[in-house]
Amino acid sequence: MNLTPKEIVEYLDQYVISQKDAKKTIALALRTRYRRMQLSPELQDDIMPKNILMIGSTGVGKTEISRRLAKMMKVPFIKVEASKYTEVGFVGRDVESMIRDLVVNAISIVKAEQEELSKEKIENYVINKIVEKLLPPLPESATESKKNDYQRLLVTMEEKVINGEMDDKIIQIEFDKMHIEFNDTNLPPEMAKVQESFSKIFETMNKEDKKKDVTVKDAKELLKHEATSKLLDMVNINNEALKRAQNGGIIFLDEIDKIAISAKSQGRNDPSKEGVQRDLLPIVEGSSVTTKYGVIETDHILFIAAGAFHLTKPSDLIPELQGRFPLRVELEALTEDTLYKILTQTQSSLLKQYEALLGVEGIKLTFEDEAIRVIAKLSHRANEITEDIGARRLHTVLEKVLEDISFNADEYKDEEVLITSKLVHDKLDIVVEDEDLSRYIL
Repeated sequence: MNLTPKEIVEYLDQYVISQKDAKKTIALALRTRYRRMQLSPELQDDIMPKNILMIGSTGVGKTEISRRLAKMMKVPFIKVEASKYTEVGFVGRDVESMIRDLVVNAISIVKAEQEELSKEKIENYVINKIVEKLLPPLPESATESKKNDYQRLLVTMEEKVINGEMDDKIIQIEFDKMHIEFNDTNLPPEMAKVQESFSKIFETMNKEDKKKDVTVKDAKELLKHEATSKLLDMVNINNEALKRAQNGGIIFLDEIDKIAISAKSQGRNDPSKEGVQRDLLPIVEGSSVTTKYGVIETDHILFIAAGAFHLTKPSDLIPELQGRFPLRVELEALTEDTLYKILTQTQSSLLKQYEALLGVEGIKLTFEDEAIRVIAKLSHRANEITEDIGARRLHTVLEKVLEDISFNADEYKDEEVLITSKLVHDKLDIVVEDEDLSRYIL
């Protein structure tokens, strides 16, 4: 997490083209969180996160920036749509469920880290269990000579199991009935606890061990879960996860413009929209939310809200909620040149993805530079004459260009296929210029 704002922006540049203002704003917000954690506990409590409101059309990189950041920083992160929440009393998800989702995400991160730290112990547990089945232990009365022979055989068998030489052997393993984990975060904690109680009752009613004949290869996976549950301290994992969610969690609140109320169409708006905003307010301002893993304070969770705001304006949100998003950043619409860079300069770009996918079929797919420029140009043109869906248009356009090659992949096996500008024009010119066709096909 100890990255400078410049290093954060450099990382984001590998995945998101342009949008310098948005990257800079988010990089500073994250660095501020790191700085806060270095201060005294008394001062930490007083420093509130600077929540961010990102304004921009769909497909310009709002979600991608936040998602990549969370992945890089390895912090609890969830993306939710504001439009799926409803005011208390209406049918739908309650806003507190997003905090419970964040805690579940934090637990999975901490658990994965602990599994990695205990990897050797888990592997030893699994190997020992399997070897015990393949080589039953000697009786106590065995002679010293037999015990020495057994030890040598044990070492040889362990090596064979580790190397996969015994993977096809069938063994019988015993494992407890799997614990049923209830993670319906839309349920109030009280209901979740009732479900957990029922789960424990069913477990005690059916205590007998489950025996199953499986291959050694399958046993390795089945016993890994058993080893994880026995070797990891879930209480500590849950406590650590709650701390991380509280101090490092990020919630990306998408489509916030869908719950804004436009002054022009007040009579037609869903009456629950303002209610959702008012329900969101205490969560964003800072409150205590009860989860089945414990109470979490939301004061220092970073909220990044995003919306296109085509039909509404940020000022259409209730004033109290506007005040909780002090940092505003407007994302630029994508130009033809930006679309070209997205295709050629990003890690795991769409072109690289298609080259890898068709490589599976034995096809060496290559793109002429001029063809890539034409794809960018026609994608930009399609965005201009129909709805602007940003970089998502590239998915549609490329699929249209490559659909015949992909469908008839068996005919191109072990061949090099060059995508030329002529092929792109042949496939797309008529569709792009015909507005009706563009709306339905691109």
